[in-house]
Amino acid sequence: MNSNDIATYLLAHPHFFEEHAELLATVKLSSPVMGRAISLQERQMEVVREKYRTLELRLADLLRVAHENQDITKKFQRWTRALLLARNDVDLPHVLTQGLQEIFDLPYATLRLWNVAPEFTHTWFAEPVSDDARLFAKGLNLPFCGANQDFEAAGWIEAEQPLQSLAMLPLRLAPGGTTFGLLVLASPDAARYTKDMATDFLVKIADTSSTALSCLIAG
Repeated sequence: MNSNDIATYLLAHPHFFEEHAELLATVKLSSPVMGRAISLQERQMEVVREKYRTLELRLADLLRVAHENQDITKKFQRWTRALLLARNDVDLPHVLTQGLQEIFDLPYATLRLWNVAPEFTHTWFAEPVSDDARLFAKGLNLPFCGANQDFEAAGWIEAEQPLQSLAMLPLRLAPGGTTFGLLVLASPDAARYTKDMATDFLVKIADTSSTALSCLIAG
């Protein structure tokens, strides 16, 4: 019989070790944990402990993610509440960007809107945006995250340090709809916004921002 035959036999006869209980103590196995020969029973306990430690680590990771998500949800609720409390439409862009910086602890946040209603054309958020920047925003199906490659949008921010990474969120009311602005988050930290980071939460920020700011756009 080879090892496969023995394994097959044991699987087919699960009561083997009940009938030969003495083998559990006499069969010796090499332990990768203890570095010595141990009984079959001890080895089985090692395997159980290893599985338990793996489950503990997995549970700890799930709890960490749950706490992080809960914290983000609370911050998102505070930010949304601030938008709802804005008394004047013209204040919304300031409330929105300042809220992102203060509540989410972001270094910089700004935005630009185009095709705004006539009464808002004099505002900071309606300052001219090049056709290239508008086309860039229009071509974004998801938020852009990555290194600052001398993007025009980075120039909308007066930063004390060079901006190394950006997240740029297109503003539109529906997927494939007309793009009417660009929300920009920036950081001097090159690792803050990277091309491989998840954008699910940024999509929610873009969607909420678009809805809040749509009142400033010409009908």
